[in-house]
Amino acid sequence: MRILHTMIRVGDLDKSLAFYTDVLGMRLLRRNDYPEGKFTLAFVGYQEEADGAVLELTYNWGVDKYEIGTGYGHIALAVDDAYAACAEIKARGGKVTRDAGPMKGGTRVIAFVEDPDGYKIELIQRS
Repeated sequence: MRILHTMIRVGDLDKSLAFYTDVLGMRLLRRNDYPEGKFTLAFVGYQEEADGAVLELTYNWGVDKYEIGTGYGHIALAVDDAYAACAEIKARGGKVTRDAGPMKGGTRVIAFVEDPDGYKIELIQRS
């Protein structure tokens, strides 16, 4: 078994696709509209779906906002340099909510960014 994808609901698919591709550097792997179900699925990631886990962005037509809830935590991405990644994300118009630095009580360097819907993404610097 392996993880295939993580699904999150988004309120503005174009804005979310721009964030994940232009700001975080993922690729749009596939996008399908389902007119009878009134939703669109877009899959983004750094590698092909056959090679690793990806994100499924689900846009339900006519729904422009969701409550994230208290059960959601974050998506984690490995980066070579969290400080440089934060600078690049800011330069691309992304929102950094916790600048790069050692995690509380530890030495691992982390940072947090937020997508257009408010989902948190943790950047973890490779050691």
